[in-house]
Amino acid sequence: MRHQSLYRVYRPQNFKEVVGQDDVVQPLLAQIEGKKVGHAYLFAGSRGLGKTSIARIFAKELKVHERDVYELDAASHNGVDEVRSLNDSIYTLPFASEYKVYILDEAHMLSKSAWNALLKTLEEPPAHVIIILATTELDKVPETVRSRCQVFNFKKPSRSGLAKLVQSIAKKEGVVLESAAADLISLLGDGSYRDALSVLEKALSAGDGKTLSRVQVEQATGAPRHALVHGLATAVSTGDTAGALEVIHQAQKATIDMQLYLMLVLEYLRQILLMRHAPELRKEIQEELGEDAYKEAEILAGAKDSLLTHTALGVFLDAASRIRFSPVPALPIELAVLAISRQD
Repeated sequence: MRHQSLYRVYRPQNFKEVVGQDDVVQPLLAQIEGKKVGHAYLFAGSRGLGKTSIARIFAKELKVHERDVYELDAASHNGVDEVRSLNDSIYTLPFASEYKVYILDEAHMLSKSAWNALLKTLEEPPAHVIIILATTELDKVPETVRSRCQVFNFKKPSRSGLAKLVQSIAKKEGVVLESAAADLISLLGDGSYRDALSVLEKALSAGDGKTLSRVQVEQATGAPRHALVHGLATAVSTGDTAGALEVIHQAQKATIDMQLYLMLVLEYLRQILLMRHAPELRKEIQEELGEDAYKEAEILAGAKDSLLTHTALGVFLDAASRIRFSPVPALPIELAVLAISRQD
């Protein structure tokens, strides 16, 4: 039997199962209940937020038969001929439903001529047609198109919300996911439900089938070991420039993605500063880090004459803005360490 990804297995099948998109779901439900459904919608938001899933659910809630739901990937069918063919099919009546629903994914990829061909249909579609455009780049959708659609902006989930989701799904898979592991997965998911579940799936396949720790997630995903993150923070805190550069070198030798490494360092330094300046957040941070890592961070947060300050965090943040374009990925992190040591 062919394996199905977690994202497909746990894809929401109705509006009640949709997580974190109330600003989209509630108006759509109200339109269905009030029988005031529009003819054109534009779903906008970053990848993996459920835009096409909600488009399918919307059609399902309208009792549209699957034969009357048409999906087109505009990334690979973006020419004027494809849109003209779509326009021709729009005028034929539905097979078994009140409506025909057309879902155009990655709509921003349509060519200028394709947009022009679609525009008239968006202005005066047949009464039985609903068009749903989905895009990750709203700014590339022409204003003339946006003005003819109901625009819904999809929100990225919070880190904590994404961590709770992956813990819930791990539980359904019969695995206990430690809080620190869930937090790392949510961080690696980068605000995408789909990406977070892909990371979880990769980690589950490498686990023992009962529990999943942060260390196991690190091993399965190639994420930097916490020891390398903590080691850099410790060296910077004490002004040990040579030690800090050695830790970065170790991370490089381990063929770690330096952009991801820096992201985890930034998150760790942020947590240390929050522990120092906002003690009321310590319990939440303890859950995110796990007991052992929290104790290490607690020592750094309480250290006297530490160089881990808001200024140091700002220096690393500047490095993060440059690392994508650096021909030597470790260089911006090394320069940040040297800049902090000069401020001592």
